[in-house]
Amino acid sequence: MLDLKLLRGSLDEALEKETYKRFYMHRTGHWLGLDVHDAGEYKRAAQWRALEPGMTLTVEPGLYIRAADDVPEPLRDIGIRIEDDVLVAAGGCEVLSAEAPKRSRTLRL
Repeated sequence: MLDLKLLRGSLDEALEKETYKRFYMHRTGHWLGLDVHDAGEYKRAAQWRALEPGMTLTVEPGLYIRAADDVPEPLRDIGIRIEDDVLVAAGGCEVLSAEAPKRSRTLRL
């Protein structure tokens, strides 16, 4: 976002002031289960819950860029999201959507 001129200043400043939240307002994913957005606690006793074998989740970071005077013209009113569904296993994870097509394109400003 710094390289694309969506954010100003340094990386440390953007993280400290959370200026990225203007474009990245969600977390990186959520649980998956019987329902698309399955219920479940992310924290227990104020601590983030550790992933355990058998859990499934989606990893879907996304940027949503509304038109504004300080947003470069080619980036206005677009959304960018890459999604993978992941099964947690004892020795790591299995990306269930690994074969889903993904495509990237270089954006020239």
